[in-house]
Amino acid sequence: MGLGRASALIAAGTLTSRITGLLRATVLVAAVGSIGQATDAFATANQLPNAIYQVISAGLLTGVIVPQVVRASAQKDGGHAFLAKLLTMGMILVGGVTVVAVFAAPALVSLYAPHYQGAQYTLAVAFAYWCIPQLFFYGMFALLGEILNARRVFGPYAWAPISNNIVSIVGFLAFMMMFGGDRRIASEWTPEMIALFAGTATLGIVAQTIVLLFFWRRVGIPLRLDFHWRGMGLGTLGRLATWTLMTTLLGQLVGIVQSSVVTAASGDNPSVQASGLAWLVYMVPYSVIILAIGTPYFTRLSEHASAERHDHVRDDIGQSIRVLGVLVMAGTAAVAAASVAATRVFSSSAADAVITAPVLLAYLVSLIPMAVLFIVQRTFYAYGDARTPFVFTIVQAVLVLTGTIVVSFTTPLAWMAAVVALVQSCAGILQTVLATILLRRKLGPLGLTPTWLALLRFAVAAIPAGLAGYGVYLLSGGAQGWMLNSQLMGAVGSCVIGAVVAVVYAALLAVLRVPELRIALDAVRRRG
Repeated sequence: MGLGRASALIAAGTLTSRITGLLRATVLVAAVGSIGQATDAFATANQLPNAIYQVISAGLLTGVIVPQVVRASAQKDGGHAFLAKLLTMGMILVGGVTVVAVFAAPALVSLYAPHYQGAQYTLAVAFAYWCIPQLFFYGMFALLGEILNARRVFGPYAWAPISNNIVSIVGFLAFMMMFGGDRRIASEWTPEMIALFAGTATLGIVAQTIVLLFFWRRVGIPLRLDFHWRGMGLGTLGRLATWTLMTTLLGQLVGIVQSSVVTAASGDNPSVQASGLAWLVYMVPYSVIILAIGTPYFTRLSEHASAERHDHVRDDIGQSIRVLGVLVMAGTAAVAAASVAATRVFSSSAADAVITAPVLLAYLVSLIPMAVLFIVQRTFYAYGDARTPFVFTIVQAVLVLTGTIVVSFTTPLAWMAAVVALVQSCAGILQTVLATILLRRKLGPLGLTPTWLALLRFAVAAIPAGLAGYGVYLLSGGAQGWMLNSQLMGAVGSCVIGAVVAVVYAALLAVLRVPELRIALDAVRRRG
């Protein structure tokens, strides 16, 4: 499958998944609110399996499995024997971690939310018992999906999460029909309410894994267990996994500190849930653009690196960053201009949207650098180098930890979530700079000067486009306007602002005669 077709398939699936995910978040907010003690209790519990899953996915699968599966595919049996062993090992490891995590639920809640007390702590632990089993299905979903990606079967991994969102929407609607909405008071929750609400969230993850299993069988890869692990290269996998695991554990340490600081604001200020919803909006352009286009590039980078075609790797790096940059710059401008309207979609009131929007803006600061880091980091992984990403992640982690601790003593609770997000973004920018320098030391001159100039041209077009979109928001009445009247109006307003930004951005790129826009669009539209 060509890059264009793969990108189109992933982009379509990811976009549909994100749209249904936004609907899921809207229903969730209607059920438990966007700011409140019960709201944050569920958000904390539901992030626990996600946090542990990130260690498994980003730390072990993305960085280790894809390059290894690409190499194994060259074997006579297409790598099927290797895949059976890998799947068996993954199932046992993830299952074991899940069991331990369930028993450790109270300790995990205390670790991530030390400021919870009384009814809020009890509710968070009860939610955690229902949510943590998601970890096993997250892990198997990621393992199956990354193997499919490495085999150039990109569609199922992008489309399967839609089933999760559908199941969750139905379950949350059923919850509101049975128990009413806006249940933000922790002491009001009964065991039946907890079981239905958190059980729905877990059932959605089970559903997406089952869907992926269906596609796995259809593509002709045998689904069988194999406990004979000798000879599958565990030594190499172990060395790579050690560095990637340490890298992501650092990230989790940062996440724990951030969560513990942000939970201090829980109640009347943006906290865990508000940060999570802002991150959800941030992830729309990240997922639809960066993952959709970057994932096929990673597979091709791995192939070129494995064949030691270093010039091709350098070309891939520059081209992928430019293609990502022209689209991500537009996404950044659009989301920034529509920040208040967009957060209204996931807020219980206009006032909640206004105080949550700065959290989204703080995350957006790093969107462009994260696109660059996505390519740079995966280039190291393509060469089987997991040690260097650990080095520049240490730097990022130290910066975030130091900044977050300072913030905890100096920032008012009302701004705590936003400033913590800004610290993370600034550290991410410095991490990207360091990672690029280290990649240049590894591969020699990367020839990225034209790429940086291209990003500058994109910014020249994006700034006035974003201002035009924000002007539309102000003309609508701003914080007192129709865009904040309801969640639906927030969605409509976001679309209007986004359309204005897109039109102005495209027009300015045409005036500047920027060729990358056509290349980027072709990368999504092409069918081969």
